[in-house]
Amino acid sequence: MRVSAKSDYALRALIEMAGSTGVGPISAEELGRRQDIPHGFLQAILADLRKSGIVVSQRGQSGGWRLAREAKDVSVADVIRAVDGPLVSVYGLRPEAVSYNETADVLQHVWIAARHSLRDVFEQVSIADLQSRELPDAVTSRTADEDAWQPH
Repeated sequence: MRVSAKSDYALRALIEMAGSTGVGPISAEELGRRQDIPHGFLQAILADLRKSGIVVSQRGQSGGWRLAREAKDVSVADVIRAVDGPLVSVYGLRPEAVSYNETADVLQHVWIAARHSLRDVFEQVSIADLQSRELPDAVTSRTADEDAWQPH
């Protein structure tokens, strides 16, 4: 799996918003400055997050962006789907929608298994977990294996 800049930037912006809860909305300029995210790119990301109901904007002098729901209720999977679409796709289609001949139909099982594995991690981690830097045990246990850190 390749994590896009869009997903990475979206998650970083949401971590900043979660850390600003109770302070009020945070401007796109401030989010971009804190996380070194290009302003135009961030605006497009925030629009995608707004369409998905993850963030809301507030206009006016004290305006800006804030989470639309509790940080604990927004998963990494929600964010990736909002800005990049399905977690796993084949030629832009969901794995279950791809047709193969009988020689290659086993590939569909590989893609679906990969999606299931990604869900096991991405749906368990919330923006609140990221902001608090306390990941679920099921996630941290996967990083305890030294082989997980190898680039192969």
